[in-house]
Amino acid sequence: MKKMLKTPISYEDIKDLRIGDVIYLTGYMATGRDDVHKRVVQEGMEIPFDLHDRAIMHAGPIVREGDKYEMVAIGPTSSIRMEAEESEFIRRTGVRVIVGKGSMGALTAAGCKTYGAIHTVFPGGCAVLAATHVEEIEDVYWRELGMPEAVWVMKVEKFGPLIVTIDTEGNNLFEENKKKYAEARREVEPELLEMVKHYMDVEE
Repeated sequence: MKKMLKTPISYEDIKDLRIGDVIYLTGYMATGRDDVHKRVVQEGMEIPFDLHDRAIMHAGPIVREGDKYEMVAIGPTSSIRMEAEESEFIRRTGVRVIVGKGSMGALTAAGCKTYGAIHTVFPGGCAVLAATHVEEIEDVYWRELGMPEAVWVMKVEKFGPLIVTIDTEGNNLFEENKKKYAEARREVEPELLEMVKHYMDVEE
């Protein structure tokens, strides 16, 4: 399935999406990674931008600063770094769509199921391309954290493709694929070992 989502995003908008589906996002998205999550979850600070029914991207962007802010590159960072805080972050902020890179674990999957959110991944190595879908940087908060860690608030247009990796049922694409690959390996491993045993320095 391919779906266009526009903020504000309700639970109804995402409840039928499943892992492997592709979405494109239009509207408001903010960046927020390690320090932002720690401030909200561990320190109890309220994020100064309303994320309710909106999107957040685990990213440390490169921004050109002048008369106005200009997005130069915005590539996702590894989402697993936010695993410990993500579920509580979803609960406190009401964020609906999380954009990142790579897998997240059982805590995030449970949070997505409980609070009605999804985790998605943006293709790696496309940070400059991603920036072309940022129409405008409207504001920046917590600038004292530095450019990569600050909260950059953006208006985006058809930002994607974003692949759903955790859906509102708590299904996890990366975990499902691990199981499939492990099963496939078990099926072919005996035959492969038989084929190469003559080249292995192993006594029968």
